Amino acid sequence: MPLAATLAIQTLVSATMYCAPVIAPAAAPVLGVAPSAIAYFVTVAYLGSMIGAVTAGGWIARFGPIRVSQAGMLLCGAGLSLAASGTLPAVVAGALLIGLGYGPATPASSVILARAAPPGMLALTFSIKQTGVPLGTAIAGAALPGLVLIAGWQRAALGFAIVCALFALVIAPLRGRYDGERNPAAPVSLRSAIAPALLVLHERQFLLLALASLVYGGVQITLVSFLVTFLTESFALSLVLAGMIMAASQLASVVGRVGWGLFADRIATRRATLGILGVGMGVSAAFGVIADPGWPLWAIFAFAMALGATAVGWNGVFLAELARLAPPGRVSDVTGGASFFTFLGVVLTPPLFHLALGVTADYGVTYALFGLPALGAGAVLLMNARMRRHA
Repeated sequence: MPLAATLAIQTLVSATMYCAPVIAPAAAPVLGVAPSAIAYFVTVAYLGSMIGAVTAGGWIARFGPIRVSQAGMLLCGAGLSLAASGTLPAVVAGALLIGLGYGPATPASSVILARAAPPGMLALTFSIKQTGVPLGTAIAGAALPGLVLIAGWQRAALGFAIVCALFALVIAPLRGRYDGERNPAAPVSLRSAIAPALLVLHERQFLLLALASLVYGGVQITLVSFLVTFLTESFALSLVLAGMIMAASQLASVVGRVGWGLFADRIATRRATLGILGVGMGVSAAFGVIADPGWPLWAIFAFAMALGATAVGWNGVFLAELARLAPPGRVSDVTGGASFFTFLGVVLTPPLFHLALGVTADYGVTYALFGLPALGAGAVLLMNARMRRHA
Protein backbone atom coordinates (compact mmCIF):
# COMPACT_ATOMS: atom_id res chain seq x y z
CA MET A 1 0.00 0.00 0.00
CA PRO A 2 2.68 2.63 0.81
CA LEU A 3 4.56 1.86 -2.40
CA ALA A 4 1.38 1.92 -4.50
CA ALA A 5 0.24 5.22 -2.98
CA THR A 6 3.56 7.00 -3.40
CA LEU A 7 4.00 5.62 -6.93
CA ALA A 8 0.56 6.93 -7.96
CA ILE A 9 1.24 10.37 -6.51
CA GLN A 10 4.65 10.59 -8.17
CA THR A 11 3.22 9.50 -11.52
CA LEU A 12 0.49 12.13 -11.49
CA VAL A 13 2.61 15.12 -10.48
CA SER A 14 5.26 14.07 -13.01
CA ALA A 15 2.70 13.84 -15.81
CA THR A 16 1.58 17.35 -14.88
CA MET A 17 5.13 18.68 -14.79
CA TYR A 18 5.98 17.31 -18.22
CA CYS A 19 2.82 18.38 -20.04
CA ALA A 20 4.50 21.58 -21.21
CA PRO A 21 7.51 20.05 -23.04
CA VAL A 22 5.18 17.74 -24.96
CA ILE A 23 2.71 20.42 -26.08
CA ALA A 24 5.35 23.12 -26.65
CA PRO A 25 5.34 22.76 -30.48
CA ALA A 26 1.56 23.34 -30.52
CA ALA A 27 1.39 26.03 -27.82
CA ALA A 28 4.39 28.13 -28.91
CA PRO A 29 2.76 29.75 -32.00
CA VAL A 30 -0.27 30.81 -29.91
CA LEU A 31 2.00 32.36 -27.31
CA GLY A 32 4.20 34.03 -29.91
CA VAL A 33 7.44 32.29 -28.92
CA ALA A 34 9.74 29.63 -30.40
CA PRO A 35 9.20 26.03 -29.22
CA SER A 36 12.72 26.00 -27.74
CA ALA A 37 11.57 28.74 -25.33
CA ILE A 38 10.13 25.86 -23.30
CA ALA A 39 13.51 26.13 -21.53
CA TYR A 40 12.24 29.13 -19.61
CA PHE A 41 8.96 27.47 -18.61
CA VAL A 42 10.99 24.57 -17.21
CA THR A 43 13.30 26.98 -15.38
CA VAL A 44 10.40 28.74 -13.66
CA ALA A 45 8.69 25.44 -12.83
CA TYR A 46 11.79 24.00 -11.22
CA LEU A 47 12.47 27.23 -9.38
CA GLY A 48 9.12 26.57 -7.75
CA SER A 49 10.21 22.97 -7.14
CA MET A 50 13.33 24.15 -5.33
CA ILE A 51 11.17 26.21 -2.98
CA GLY A 52 8.68 23.38 -2.56
CA ALA A 53 11.36 20.79 -1.83
CA VAL A 54 13.43 22.76 0.66
CA THR A 55 10.36 23.86 2.66
CA ALA A 56 8.72 20.43 2.57
CA GLY A 57 10.26 19.13 5.79
CA GLY A 58 8.39 21.57 8.04
CA TRP A 59 5.09 21.15 6.23
CA ILE A 60 5.34 17.35 6.30
CA ALA A 61 6.16 17.33 10.01
CA ARG A 62 3.19 19.59 10.77
CA PHE A 63 0.51 18.21 8.42
CA GLY A 64 1.75 14.77 7.35
CA PRO A 65 3.04 13.46 3.99
CA ILE A 66 -0.40 12.67 2.53
CA ARG A 67 -1.85 16.11 3.27
CA VAL A 68 1.23 17.72 1.74
CA SER A 69 0.87 15.47 -1.32
CA GLN A 70 -2.79 16.51 -1.67
CA ALA A 71 -1.83 20.18 -1.56
CA GLY A 72 0.87 19.52 -4.15
CA MET A 73 -1.56 17.93 -6.60
CA LEU A 74 -4.02 20.80 -6.18
CA LEU A 75 -1.22 23.29 -6.87
CA CYS A 76 -0.23 21.34 -10.00
CA GLY A 77 -3.83 21.37 -11.21
CA ALA A 78 -4.18 25.09 -10.50
CA GLY A 79 -0.96 25.79 -12.40
CA LEU A 80 -2.13 23.86 -15.47
CA SER A 81 -5.49 25.63 -15.39
CA LEU A 82 -3.78 29.01 -15.24
CA ALA A 83 -1.39 28.13 -18.08
CA ALA A 84 -4.31 26.94 -20.20
CA SER A 85 -5.62 30.52 -20.35
CA GLY A 86 -3.18 30.99 -23.23
CA THR A 87 -1.47 34.24 -22.20
CA LEU A 88 2.27 34.36 -21.62
CA PRO A 89 2.16 35.90 -18.10
CA ALA A 90 -0.40 33.27 -17.02
CA VAL A 91 1.76 30.49 -18.44
CA VAL A 92 4.74 31.73 -16.41
CA ALA A 93 2.65 31.99 -13.23
CA GLY A 94 1.23 28.53 -13.91
CA ALA A 95 4.74 27.11 -14.25
CA LEU A 96 5.61 28.43 -10.78
CA LEU A 97 2.50 26.87 -9.23
CA ILE A 98 3.18 23.53 -10.90
CA GLY A 99 6.72 23.58 -9.51
CA LEU A 100 5.53 24.42 -5.99
CA GLY A 101 3.24 21.40 -6.17
CA TYR A 102 5.85 19.08 -7.66
CA GLY A 103 8.69 19.84 -5.25
CA PRO A 104 7.29 18.30 -2.02
CA ALA A 105 6.28 14.99 -3.65
CA THR A 106 9.68 13.33 -3.24
CA PRO A 107 10.35 14.32 0.42
CA ALA A 108 6.80 13.31 1.35
CA SER A 109 7.08 9.88 -0.27
CA SER A 110 10.55 9.36 1.21
CA VAL A 111 9.13 9.75 4.71
CA ILE A 112 6.54 7.04 4.02
CA LEU A 113 8.92 4.61 2.32
CA ALA A 114 11.78 5.06 4.80
CA ARG A 115 9.42 3.63 7.44
CA ALA A 116 7.98 0.86 5.26
CA ALA A 117 10.80 -0.39 2.98
CA PRO A 118 12.60 -3.63 3.92
CA PRO A 119 16.28 -2.78 4.68
CA GLY A 120 17.59 -5.22 2.08
CA MET A 121 15.36 -3.75 -0.62
CA LEU A 122 15.80 -0.04 0.02
CA ALA A 123 17.18 0.91 -3.40
CA LEU A 124 14.66 -1.29 -5.22
CA THR A 125 11.71 0.15 -3.27
CA PHE A 126 12.74 3.74 -3.89
CA SER A 127 13.52 2.95 -7.54
CA ILE A 128 10.07 1.45 -8.09
CA LYS A 129 8.47 4.53 -6.55
CA GLN A 130 10.63 6.78 -8.71
CA THR A 131 9.41 5.00 -11.84
CA GLY A 132 6.48 7.35 -11.37
CA VAL A 133 8.59 10.13 -12.92
CA PRO A 134 9.16 8.43 -16.31
CA LEU A 135 5.72 6.79 -16.16
CA GLY A 136 4.16 10.22 -15.79
CA THR A 137 6.31 11.57 -18.60
CA ALA A 138 5.42 8.59 -20.79
CA ILE A 139 1.72 9.17 -20.12
CA ALA A 140 2.12 12.81 -21.11
CA GLY A 141 4.10 11.86 -24.22
CA ALA A 142 1.65 9.18 -25.32
CA ALA A 143 -1.68 10.82 -24.45
CA LEU A 144 -1.18 14.55 -24.94
CA PRO A 145 -0.37 14.72 -28.68
CA GLY A 146 -3.63 12.95 -29.54
CA LEU A 147 -5.59 15.13 -27.10
CA VAL A 148 -3.99 18.23 -28.59
CA LEU A 149 -5.05 17.18 -32.10
CA ILE A 150 -8.60 16.42 -30.97
CA ALA A 151 -9.32 19.22 -28.49
CA GLY A 152 -6.45 21.71 -28.67
CA TRP A 153 -3.59 22.18 -26.23
CA GLN A 154 -5.54 24.34 -23.79
CA ARG A 155 -8.35 21.82 -23.25
CA ALA A 156 -5.80 19.02 -23.03
CA ALA A 157 -4.04 20.90 -20.20
CA LEU A 158 -7.37 21.48 -18.43
CA GLY A 159 -8.13 17.77 -18.66
CA PHE A 160 -4.93 16.92 -16.79
CA ALA A 161 -5.73 19.63 -14.22
CA ILE A 162 -9.10 18.01 -13.46
CA VAL A 163 -7.43 14.62 -12.95
CA CYS A 164 -5.05 16.22 -10.40
CA ALA A 165 -7.92 17.66 -8.38
CA LEU A 166 -9.86 14.38 -8.42
CA PHE A 167 -6.89 12.30 -7.31
CA ALA A 168 -6.22 14.67 -4.41
CA LEU A 169 -9.68 13.69 -3.16
CA VAL A 170 -9.12 9.98 -3.84
CA ILE A 171 -6.11 9.72 -1.52
CA ALA A 172 -7.79 11.57 1.38
CA PRO A 173 -8.66 8.31 3.22
CA LEU A 174 -4.95 7.45 3.44
CA ARG A 175 -4.35 10.25 5.93
CA GLY A 176 -5.40 8.09 8.85
CA ARG A 177 -2.68 5.56 8.05
CA TYR A 178 0.27 7.77 7.06
CA ASP A 179 -0.29 11.17 8.74
CA GLY A 180 -0.55 9.86 12.28
CA GLU A 181 2.91 11.06 13.38
CA ARG A 182 2.40 14.72 12.51
CA ASN A 183 3.42 17.41 14.98
CA PRO A 184 1.15 20.50 14.94
CA ALA A 185 3.91 22.52 16.62
CA ALA A 186 6.58 21.71 13.99
CA PRO A 187 8.31 24.92 12.86
CA VAL A 188 7.47 26.34 9.44
CA SER A 189 9.69 29.40 8.96
CA LEU A 190 12.43 30.78 6.75
CA ARG A 191 15.05 29.44 9.14
CA SER A 192 13.52 25.95 9.15
CA ALA A 193 13.30 26.09 5.35
CA ILE A 194 17.01 26.86 4.97
CA ALA A 195 18.07 24.21 7.50
CA PRO A 196 17.83 21.18 5.13
CA ALA A 197 20.09 22.83 2.53
CA LEU A 198 22.58 23.79 5.25
CA LEU A 199 22.56 20.23 6.59
CA VAL A 200 23.56 18.94 3.15
CA LEU A 201 26.24 21.62 2.73
CA HIS A 202 27.85 20.82 6.09
CA GLU A 203 27.95 17.03 5.66
CA ARG A 204 30.46 15.87 3.03
CA GLN A 205 28.68 12.54 2.49
CA PHE A 206 25.49 14.40 1.51
CA LEU A 207 27.21 17.18 -0.41
CA LEU A 208 28.95 14.88 -2.90
CA LEU A 209 25.67 13.15 -3.69
CA ALA A 210 23.81 16.47 -3.94
CA LEU A 211 26.35 17.92 -6.38
CA ALA A 212 26.19 14.79 -8.53
CA SER A 213 22.40 15.09 -8.54
CA LEU A 214 22.73 18.72 -9.69
CA VAL A 215 24.57 17.50 -12.78
CA TYR A 216 22.41 14.43 -13.36
CA GLY A 217 19.21 16.42 -12.93
CA GLY A 218 20.45 18.83 -15.60
CA VAL A 219 21.03 16.03 -18.10
CA GLN A 220 17.67 14.49 -17.28
CA ILE A 221 15.78 17.72 -17.89
CA THR A 222 17.47 18.33 -21.25
CA LEU A 223 16.16 14.97 -22.42
CA VAL A 224 12.63 15.54 -21.21
CA SER A 225 12.36 19.22 -22.17
CA PHE A 226 13.92 19.26 -25.62
CA LEU A 227 13.46 15.76 -27.05
CA VAL A 228 10.08 16.36 -28.71
CA THR A 229 11.19 19.68 -30.19
CA PHE A 230 14.51 18.08 -31.27
CA LEU A 231 12.64 15.31 -33.10
CA THR A 232 10.10 17.58 -34.78
CA GLU A 233 12.63 20.21 -35.87
CA SER A 234 15.75 18.15 -36.68
CA PHE A 235 14.16 14.93 -37.96
CA ALA A 236 10.89 16.43 -39.30
CA LEU A 237 8.86 13.88 -37.33
CA SER A 238 5.19 14.46 -36.58
CA LEU A 239 4.18 15.53 -33.08
CA VAL A 240 2.47 12.18 -32.51
CA LEU A 241 5.54 10.14 -33.55
CA ALA A 242 7.84 12.37 -31.51
CA GLY A 243 5.53 11.83 -28.52
CA MET A 244 5.76 8.08 -29.03
CA ILE A 245 9.56 8.24 -28.98
CA MET A 246 9.41 10.36 -25.83
CA ALA A 247 7.13 7.75 -24.27
CA ALA A 248 9.52 4.96 -25.31
CA SER A 249 12.47 6.76 -23.71
CA GLN A 250 10.53 7.07 -20.46
CA LEU A 251 9.40 3.45 -20.50
CA ALA A 252 13.05 2.48 -20.95
CA SER A 253 13.84 4.53 -17.86
CA VAL A 254 11.11 2.68 -15.93
CA VAL A 255 12.85 -0.61 -16.69
CA GLY A 256 16.19 1.06 -15.98
CA ARG A 257 15.13 2.38 -12.59
CA VAL A 258 13.95 -1.02 -11.41
CA GLY A 259 17.03 -2.71 -12.88
CA TRP A 260 19.43 -0.20 -11.35
CA GLY A 261 17.69 -0.57 -7.99
CA LEU A 262 18.21 -4.35 -8.09
CA PHE A 263 21.80 -3.82 -9.24
CA ALA A 264 22.50 -1.48 -6.32
CA ASP A 265 20.91 -3.83 -3.76
CA ARG A 266 22.38 -7.08 -5.04
CA ILE A 267 25.60 -6.45 -6.99
CA ALA A 268 27.29 -3.06 -6.45
CA THR A 269 27.02 -0.36 -3.82
CA ARG A 270 24.52 2.43 -4.37
CA ARG A 271 27.32 4.96 -4.75
CA ALA A 272 29.11 2.87 -7.37
CA THR A 273 25.83 2.38 -9.22
CA LEU A 274 25.34 6.15 -9.32
CA GLY A 275 28.84 6.47 -10.77
CA ILE A 276 28.11 3.91 -13.48
CA LEU A 277 24.92 5.78 -14.35
CA GLY A 278 26.81 9.08 -14.74
CA VAL A 279 29.29 7.49 -17.12
CA GLY A 280 26.41 5.83 -18.99
CA MET A 281 24.48 9.02 -19.54
CA GLY A 282 27.63 10.83 -20.71
CA VAL A 283 28.39 8.11 -23.26
CA SER A 284 24.76 7.94 -24.44
CA ALA A 285 24.59 11.70 -24.94
CA ALA A 286 27.84 11.62 -26.94
CA PHE A 287 26.04 9.82 -29.76
CA GLY A 288 24.20 13.07 -30.39
CA VAL A 289 27.30 14.28 -32.24
CA ILE A 290 26.54 11.89 -35.09
CA ALA A 291 22.76 12.45 -35.04
CA ASP A 292 21.58 12.98 -38.59
CA PRO A 293 18.20 13.47 -40.33
CA GLY A 294 19.04 10.35 -42.33
CA TRP A 295 19.01 8.15 -39.22
CA PRO A 296 16.57 5.22 -39.49
CA LEU A 297 13.69 5.30 -37.04
CA TRP A 298 15.14 2.46 -34.96
CA ALA A 299 18.32 4.49 -34.35
CA ILE A 300 16.30 7.47 -33.12
CA PHE A 301 14.39 5.18 -30.76
CA ALA A 302 17.67 3.62 -29.56
CA PHE A 303 19.27 7.01 -28.85
CA ALA A 304 16.24 8.22 -26.89
CA MET A 305 15.87 4.97 -24.95
CA ALA A 306 19.57 4.77 -24.03
CA LEU A 307 19.43 8.29 -22.65
CA GLY A 308 16.18 7.50 -20.87
CA ALA A 309 17.56 4.39 -19.16
CA THR A 310 20.55 6.31 -17.79
CA ALA A 311 19.69 10.02 -17.53
CA VAL A 312 16.29 9.27 -15.99
CA GLY A 313 17.27 6.04 -14.23
CA TRP A 314 19.34 7.32 -11.30
CA ASN A 315 16.86 8.91 -8.91
CA GLY A 316 15.70 5.87 -6.96
CA VAL A 317 19.23 4.74 -6.10
CA PHE A 318 20.10 8.33 -5.15
CA LEU A 319 17.12 8.67 -2.77
CA ALA A 320 17.77 5.27 -1.21
CA GLU A 321 21.36 6.24 -0.43
CA LEU A 322 20.16 9.50 1.16
CA ALA A 323 17.59 7.63 3.26
CA ARG A 324 20.27 5.19 4.44
CA LEU A 325 22.65 7.98 5.48
CA ALA A 326 20.05 10.33 7.00
CA PRO A 327 20.03 10.77 10.80
CA PRO A 328 16.99 9.28 12.56
CA GLY A 329 13.89 11.37 12.00
CA ARG A 330 15.51 13.57 9.36
CA VAL A 331 14.80 11.70 6.13
CA SER A 332 12.53 14.47 4.78
CA ASP A 333 15.09 17.17 5.67
CA VAL A 334 17.99 15.36 3.99
CA THR A 335 15.88 14.48 0.96
CA GLY A 336 14.51 18.02 0.68
CA GLY A 337 17.95 19.59 1.10
CA ALA A 338 19.53 17.33 -1.52
CA SER A 339 16.56 17.80 -3.84
CA PHE A 340 17.16 21.55 -3.62
CA PHE A 341 20.47 20.98 -5.41
CA THR A 342 18.87 18.57 -7.88
CA PHE A 343 16.30 21.17 -8.80
CA LEU A 344 18.99 23.85 -8.93
CA GLY A 345 20.63 21.87 -11.72
CA VAL A 346 17.28 21.55 -13.43
CA VAL A 347 16.70 25.31 -13.13
CA LEU A 348 20.11 26.30 -14.48
CA THR A 349 20.49 23.78 -17.30
CA PRO A 350 17.59 24.56 -19.70
CA PRO A 351 18.59 28.23 -20.24
CA LEU A 352 22.23 27.17 -20.63
CA PHE A 353 21.15 24.48 -23.10
CA HIS A 354 19.14 27.08 -25.01
CA LEU A 355 22.14 29.43 -25.15
CA ALA A 356 24.46 26.62 -26.26
CA LEU A 357 21.94 25.63 -28.91
CA GLY A 358 22.12 29.16 -30.28
CA VAL A 359 25.89 28.72 -30.69
CA THR A 360 25.98 25.16 -32.05
CA ALA A 361 22.69 25.33 -34.00
CA ASP A 362 22.57 21.55 -33.49
CA TYR A 363 20.52 19.71 -30.88
CA GLY A 364 22.64 16.54 -31.06
CA VAL A 365 25.93 18.36 -30.47
CA THR A 366 24.39 20.30 -27.59
CA TYR A 367 23.17 17.06 -25.99
CA ALA A 368 26.71 15.67 -26.25
CA LEU A 369 28.21 18.78 -24.62
CA PHE A 370 25.85 18.56 -21.67
CA GLY A 371 26.67 14.89 -21.21
CA LEU A 372 30.30 15.68 -20.41
CA PRO A 373 29.71 16.95 -16.82
CA ALA A 374 27.72 13.79 -16.09
CA LEU A 375 30.61 11.68 -17.34
CA GLY A 376 32.95 13.54 -14.97
CA ALA A 377 30.58 13.28 -12.01
CA GLY A 378 30.15 9.56 -12.60
CA ALA A 379 33.92 9.05 -12.61
CA VAL A 380 34.25 10.94 -9.31
CA LEU A 381 31.54 8.84 -7.67
CA LEU A 382 33.16 5.63 -8.87
CA MET A 383 36.49 6.70 -7.37
CA ASN A 384 34.75 7.71 -4.13
CA ALA A 385 32.97 4.35 -3.95
CA ARG A 386 36.25 2.55 -4.44
CA MET A 387 37.91 4.60 -1.66
CA ARG A 388 35.02 3.88 0.72
CA ARG A 389 35.22 0.16 -0.06
CA HIS A 390 38.95 0.05 0.66
CA ALA A 391 38.46 2.10 3.85
